Amino acid sequence: MFESLKKKLSRTSDKLEEEIIEEAKQEDNLQEEEGKKRSFFSFGRKKEEKKVDESKQIESGESTEEKPKEEKKSWFWSRSKDDDKEESADDGSDDEVGEIEVEEPKEEKKSGFWSRGKDDDEEESADDGSDDEVCEIEVEEPKEEKKSHFWSRNKDKDDSPEGKGGLFSFVREKTISEKHVEDTLWELEMGLLEGDVAMEVASAVVDSVKEDLVGRKIKRSSDITEYTYNALRNAVAEIIDVPGKSMTEMIEEKKAQGEPLVVMFVGINGTGKTTTIGKLANYYLKKGYTPVIAASDTFRAGAIEQVTHHADNVGVKIIKHQKGSDPAAVAYDAVEHAKAQGKELVLIDTAGRMQTNTNLMDEMKKIKRVSNPDLVVFVGDALTGNDATQQAVKFNEAIDIDGVILTKADADSKGGASLSIGYVIKKPIMFLGVGQGYDDIKEYDAEWMLNQLFSEDEAAIEE
Repeated sequence: MFESLKKKLSRTSDKLEEEIIEEAKQEDNLQEEEGKKRSFFSFGRKKEEKKVDESKQIESGESTEEKPKEEKKSWFWSRSKDDDKEESADDGSDDEVGEIEVEEPKEEKKSGFWSRGKDDDEEESADDGSDDEVCEIEVEEPKEEKKSHFWSRNKDKDDSPEGKGGLFSFVREKTISEKHVEDTLWELEMGLLEGDVAMEVASAVVDSVKEDLVGRKIKRSSDITEYTYNALRNAVAEIIDVPGKSMTEMIEEKKAQGEPLVVMFVGINGTGKTTTIGKLANYYLKKGYTPVIAASDTFRAGAIEQVTHHADNVGVKIIKHQKGSDPAAVAYDAVEHAKAQGKELVLIDTAGRMQTNTNLMDEMKKIKRVSNPDLVVFVGDALTGNDATQQAVKFNEAIDIDGVILTKADADSKGGASLSIGYVIKKPIMFLGVGQGYDDIKEYDAEWMLNQLFSEDEAAIEE
């Protein structure tokens, strides 16, 4: 999901880093250090938790690597205090030979291959020390692995997802200024608009990022990536988190009063409104509630049959009249049925209509007046991007909607509607349609949405 928007967010970080590093080069103000460079999405919450776990594994790995070193000391290099005193009395040229002579009996216990008699020891003492060099190499290898966790390098592993080599670090402290971010943020704003993000939302994101970045002090290029990531994430988090009660909470509140929750669905033709009603009926049926559907779309040919098909598939009651009958009367009968039967949820389907059709919009107002719904929910198609936002604005002006459901969110590569619609009309997104099956619907969660936009999956942003 939202791959196009992910690319634009990542490109903002790369662009800003290019600007500042180029200036630092001209000022002769940077120093190149080899090491792995962290990608934009590696600063995500999940990635950070993963890296903490990896660092613990590295530390535990070092402790396990030291064990063989300690074992070698215990059988090959260990010396008793008396032996140390004897060796200290010898001259420097006999130290290495003395060490081998002391350890020979222990080697016989450990391995027959390395065991040597006293005659062999005398011959070894006359050798050129090549065996000693082998022993030194065995001790030195773990020492190389004890380097810093972040900058440690392994020549045999060049396929790290973080990249390798050439991470520039600033020698003297630099500060991000407005001139550094001007071109970068202009490019970000244009990219958001191309991704069907509403103008006011794009401007809000850019202003927030600018305020967060300008004045930041940096010492190395990875600081730029981290600061940009956090600035963008914070800006988007404020945009997508519109407060509001969930439908489930409202059902419980109405149930405590002995009343059903009445929900009226509005939107234009083809957005998946009727299918969404079937999904919600199935969703709340599995939660232990008893929904009823009102077939108040009496204008469109086949509409009653379509909603009846969904009701039969999920196993809920449907209230319907003849085609061409008064849609408000159908809604009223469904509400009365729910009250009489003790059902907790009424889902009212209405005819799809363009927001510019005055007559049909007036008819929708009548349905609202007669059924007195607790919620009026606009159903929009996420793939239509900014059009869905504009439709929601018009419906909100005409009938005062309470929330939004976006369909086809799983197929949305741009993310413009998901980012914009709630912020523009100041009403929460309540559900997202994420597939074609009855189970393919999920309650909207701003944190989940944020993680989708700032996923650590680098494959999702490859060109």
